[in-house]
Amino acid sequence: MMYTVALSVLITFCGCISKNSCQGFSLHTSKTTAHRTSMMSASNSDGVASDEPSKLLVSSFHQISLASDPEAKLRLILASQSPRRTEILEMMGLGGRFTASPSPLDEEKLQIELSQQEISPSDYARTLAERKAHAYGAEALDIPNGVALIIGSDTIVDLDGRIMEKPTDEKVAHSMLSSLSGNWHQVHTGVAVYAVGASASSNEPQLMFSFTDTAKVKFASLADRDIKAYIDTREPFDKAGSYGIQGIGGQLVERVEGDFFTVMGLPMHRLSRELTDVIKNLDL
Repeated sequence: MMYTVALSVLITFCGCISKNSCQGFSLHTSKTTAHRTSMMSASNSDGVASDEPSKLLVSSFHQISLASDPEAKLRLILASQSPRRTEILEMMGLGGRFTASPSPLDEEKLQIELSQQEISPSDYARTLAERKAHAYGAEALDIPNGVALIIGSDTIVDLDGRIMEKPTDEKVAHSMLSSLSGNWHQVHTGVAVYAVGASASSNEPQLMFSFTDTAKVKFASLADRDIKAYIDTREPFDKAGSYGIQGIGGQLVERVEGDFFTVMGLPMHRLSRELTDVIKNLDL
């Protein structure tokens, strides 16, 4: 019996790759634009892989230097202290090939600033991701040679347009979980990557790309006793929306539409594709 598999993926891409030489390093001409929408389809009825150029990071590992290499030409830096994002990068096969440390950005100040603007939850997450990565890149980085790609990310829960960040106390956590109980909500994870070159004449980082990936999540109808018991585990307190799908909070979730890793904190597939595109266009 022969099976035919058809896959269509629509990606809306925010950010840009410069068609000109960046300060401190060069980029080859790319078709990437500030807002890119691409439709990709694949049909493979005979099980034979296509001869298309590689699109995933797994084919570019050899170009990413070990974090301990003093002569590294390409460094990856995760501007985050999230253990979940570190875990996802390690799951991608990047263990030992990146460093992680928190961005110096004053997130609370920026969140207050954004809350006073008319901004969609999706743009809110992307803006936070961009500002985190940019703030890290603007710091004095000791890059003796090559290029450093700085990854910033932010995840928020969106219930009918209401943005849910991390809860500040048990009362807020209980309110969030009660609101999510029995309902669908969206999880937006913004991602941004900036580049900093060793010989750049300016310390200003350059935006390589930014985007927001969104997944839909359906919560079970929760008993108040279960909500209180979950809060007692203390897991909700460093999680947007007061739950972690990769932990105990996974019990609260009935269904996910979209990338599981987007809900966890970093969309693995989308990040893999976008980083691959950047690395191909770097003149290392």
